[in-house]
Amino acid sequence: MSNASKFGKVAVLLGGCSAERDVSLDSGKSVLTSLLNSGVQAEAFDPKERSVTELVNYDRAFIVLHGRGGEDGQIQGVLEWLNIPYTGTGVQGSAIGMDKVKTKQIWQGSDLPTAPYRIVTKETPANDVIEALGLPLIIKPVHEGSSIGMSKVEKAEDFATAIAKATALDDVVMAEKWITGREYTIVVLNGQALPVIRLQPPEDVAFYDYDAKYQRNDVQYGIPSGLSAEDEEALQSLTLRAFQAVGANGWGRIDAMQDEHGNFWLLEVNTVPGMTSHSLVPKAAQAVGYSFDALCLAILEQTIKAAG
Repeated sequence: MSNASKFGKVAVLLGGCSAERDVSLDSGKSVLTSLLNSGVQAEAFDPKERSVTELVNYDRAFIVLHGRGGEDGQIQGVLEWLNIPYTGTGVQGSAIGMDKVKTKQIWQGSDLPTAPYRIVTKETPANDVIEALGLPLIIKPVHEGSSIGMSKVEKAEDFATAIAKATALDDVVMAEKWITGREYTIVVLNGQALPVIRLQPPEDVAFYDYDAKYQRNDVQYGIPSGLSAEDEEALQSLTLRAFQAVGANGWGRIDAMQDEHGNFWLLEVNTVPGMTSHSLVPKAAQAVGYSFDALCLAILEQTIKAAG
């Protein structure tokens, strides 16, 4: 592409040290290949293997670091300090978006619908949580992504095992009311909510977990979503409000549920979503005419605007 030279030398930040390292490596390789196809002078940069001080040798950064260290404001802070433009959400929005509790608190304070929750520890009595949230419920590490460490709890005796699984990954763990209904994801790209995707894991999967996201090939992705035009528009509008409320910008993804009564519930925000062959951002972008190469360039273009 003739104008690819305007980007200069681009670091594709991938890998890192989080529990999502493998997914990030896959995402990063896809983005790197795409940018090279478009004539961009791009190189892989893994902060686990190289000192971040070497980023001074690049003109801008495409962040595809998932999880802690990449999606929580840390690498964004480094890039800010080095005055290097980067893709996606800034330091504060990233830190909020990576923290499921802070995200929910902001959404609640903004009158946006999100499921009731409790912060829990190994010492928290299961009966207290079940009385407050009911069964089933879901246990989540607060600072992990890709559904890592999450468990659906359907009976009280499973509570302790689920807490132990989550606390092995994170010091802060939450229990959240289980929303029975249909699961959706909505991609945001440059201020626009793309077509809603309905996620339909096979019946033997309790929820859209890590395995369903990255390993299985039998998950159904509904585009169009099957929602009425009115509901689709309402969910897109809700998504943009939720995205802006936490200070996210550029690109990202919001996950949501629609319960049996037709009400929408926000689950969480992803400020550095996956860009693998299984990923949802490329699927949504394709639905509005973006090839994968065009999508990567549209995201990278954010760094030009940020530097301007």
